[in-house]
Formats: sequence, C-alpha cells, structure tokens
Amino acid sequence: MEAVKAREVVEVETDRLTFIAAPDQMGTPDGWVHARDSEGTVLAWTAARKLCRERLTVTPGYEFGYLLGANCSDGTVGKNYVSLVVNDEGFAARFAAYLTAATGLPARLEAVTRPSGYLKRDVPGFRVRVVSSYLADLMRQYVGGDVHHMRQRFPRVVLRDRETFEGFLDGYTDGDGFRPKTCAARLLVSSNVAFLSELAQVVGARFTPRSRGLASHLVVADSWPSRGSFKPERHHLQLVESAWECARYGCAGPEARSRSRCTATASTPTRAFL
Repeated sequence: MEAVKAREVVEVETDRLTFIAAPDQMGTPDGWVHARDSEGTVLAWTAARKLCRERLTVTPGYEFGYLLGANCSDGTVGKNYVSLVVNDEGFAARFAAYLTAATGLPARLEAVTRPSGYLKRDVPGFRVRVVSSYLADLMRQYVGGDVHHMRQRFPRVVLRDRETFEGFLDGYTDGDGFRPKTCAARLLVSSNVAFLSELAQVVGARFTPRSRGLASHLVVADSWPSRGSFKPERHHLQLVESAWECARYGCAGPEARSRSRCTATASTPTRAFL
C-alpha cells in the first residue's frame, strides 16, 4: 500500500463503516470518480484483517470436486473452519485426503461420538475439521454466499471439466446419496429443490420435486455424459476477497466533519473500487 499526500480529504460513509479518503482514490469501470461524488455508488472493500491471512492455492480436479460435493451434502462451514462429521470412516478419510490434495491444508481424522435422533443415544463417528477462514470464505463463495444446505446454490465452479464434476457427484453421493442395486446410477437426495433442479439440467436428467416438504430425489445415470448436456464453464477458483458496500455519504472539506450537512441521495448504483 502506498501513502499519498492530499490537500483535501473526503469522508465517505457506507452501511458498515466510515473512512477518510483522498479525492481521487476511487474509480469505476468507466473511469475515476471523485470521492465526494460517491453517494449512491457501490464500493468494493476488504476487511483489513483478512489481508494478513494465508492464501490457499486451489488445485482443480477430481479431489477438488469431491471436496465440494461432500461439503454440499454433509459438510459444515463455520466462520473460520470447515468440518465433516459422519459415521463412515472411509468417507471421512477420503474427505480429509482430498481436502489436503485440493488445498494443501493438513487434515486428519479423529474419532468422536455424536447423538443419534433415531437411536436416542450417542453413536461413534469420525470428524475432519480444518481451521481456515480463507477456506470457509471460499466455500461460501462457491455456493453463492449462504452455506445452509437448504439455501445453498449449486457450485458451478465444479463445471470446470468432466473430472472435477465426476468428483463432485461422487462426493455428494457419499454424503446424501447412494447407488441403487437395480440400475447403474447415482441417486442423490436433498430438500433443496433449486439445487437439484440446476444439477439436473447439467446432467440432462428429468427432475420432479416432491411435495409437502419431503426430500426430493435425482437419479443420475452413469450414461449421463452421452446426453451431451455438460458444458464446461470457467469460474473463480481463488477467493474474491472484496465485498460490496453502498456509499451513503461522500463529503469533502468542512462538511466531512459535519455529517448532518451531508444528505444521502438515491441513484442507480454503479460499481466503484477503493
């Protein structure tokens, strides 16, 4: 970061914070915008603490796809961690190995107990937990910002290539799915209708949601590639660390110290960068 001298400063207030900026420190895709004219624009900002954390280099491929599939089905994303708690030791071991292969972060299995609503008692299980706010933010980015399993979006980043997508299907199947004995296919289960609907379009499958809040099923036949519905896409693998904030005030000179003299104006938001 480079410090600059300025004869004039501008106070800018957003929904989250207020800061002082030199008059020419903000720009839009169409050119520079004076900070005092930033009212009604959308500013990109990054929390200072997040700039000091370790960045990860994400490696695409089967392991990366499996990591996302398993996380979308049975994983938990916290503020600064990603975890998986399951009964199947093999599933947990694969999740740990593939997480390390895709991100470089060390991950290990640990034996735990967890309550079973069906058996009404604690049952043995296995947990993989990796503390990394960067990885947690990445997982949120991949599924549209909300990691709740009922609201998460289908992570289109796995459409990078067939290998990555096959990994996603296997990871999700190990968590919330199974292979029927009567046909060569994967049967995926979820109550998130939008998630399964988008996935169905990718594999060219028919999908009919179940009513009355019941979990829906999507059958993905092993022959799905022959339908020609898969189209590779390019999406950000690395974390986009900036967030959007609406500028409510942009005042220069004496007005920068008197917020009451700065009235917010409504206008069509345009992107601006700090």
